[in-house]
Amino acid sequence: MDEALQDRPEQWPVETSEVIFEGKVVTLRQDVVRSPVDGTTFPRDVIAHPGAVAIIALDEQDRVLVVSQYRHPVQHRLTELPAGLRDIADEPPLVAAQRELYEEGHVRAANWRVLTDVFSSPGMTDEAVRVFLARDITHVPDDERYNGHAEEADMPVSWVPLADLVKAALAGKVQNSLLCIGVLAAWAASHDGGYDALRAPDVPWPAVEHS
Repeated sequence: MDEALQDRPEQWPVETSEVIFEGKVVTLRQDVVRSPVDGTTFPRDVIAHPGAVAIIALDEQDRVLVVSQYRHPVQHRLTELPAGLRDIADEPPLVAAQRELYEEGHVRAANWRVLTDVFSSPGMTDEAVRVFLARDITHVPDDERYNGHAEEADMPVSWVPLADLVKAALAGKVQNSLLCIGVLAAWAASHDGGYDALRAPDVPWPAVEHS
């Protein structure tokens, strides 16, 4: 792989920064940025986000665990991966992923890899998401399951063949970005080096370390 083919940290000068709105999860601020190229300034609205994790949980039959969740902003019920915010202070990404897989998927996994790292929408938010691959699945007993609330109280779980999810993503039938990225990355990994060639589950995460 070409070592030059990688994103790099860079920070342009910020003349002023004003918080417009501070919510439960995100903060909206307006930064006035100065260009180091020509010295001009320009405003940019930025949504500050704690970041998230998502999980491709894959069983021995190459099926992926997906959840069906209502998403109010888009007014759709979406097919999604188990996922969640990194909103617990100092919680390592892997631990957050294990927690979310238990809470939303009602399963645990013994084998973990990092599948891919993404900025969800870098034109407006600093949200960084790590997508894990989880295998060697065991089911959580009914009496040990986590009880969700709000939208998560109505979130059915199912197992879908990876190949079917890839086709659905390419056909535009499933539109959650992390699901599409995750299944396409898993498909690519399975055809190029195999899952064991993926990064270790605790590999450094430069996007977060430099934030």
